[in-house]
Amino acid sequence: MKKNNKKGFTLAELLIVVAIIAVLVAIAIPVFTAQLEKSREATDLANLRGAYAEQMTALLTWDGKSTTTIPDITITAKQTQDNWQSYGNSAKANIGNDTWGKVEIDCSTSSWTVKADTANNKITVTAN
Repeated sequence: MKKNNKKGFTLAELLIVVAIIAVLVAIAIPVFTAQLEKSREATDLANLRGAYAEQMTALLTWDGKSTTTIPDITITAKQTQDNWQSYGNSAKANIGNDTWGKVEIDCSTSSWTVKADTANNKITVTAN
């Protein structure tokens, strides 16, 4: 009687494992891409909030008499898709607060300019 010492995997077993891995990768790539875009949007909003806060601070500390203008801040977009994926595919998002006013931001895939308007005591954000 011959003893059959089988070691290793058969070709069919290896092909099944490769097919399962391929299906899992096919499912994971779109999910990963969507999360990556949402993180880019979060970075853009954080940068815009920071620029808004910087302009608000400059506006609040402005003496009201100086002829020196507050320089504009330009934020380059990190996101690559149109509309805000994190806001239900909306073309707009809000920053600011109820006390100093909320600023509605247009979605952009290029850049924004944050300006302090000393004549009207307000901050404007323009998509470029």
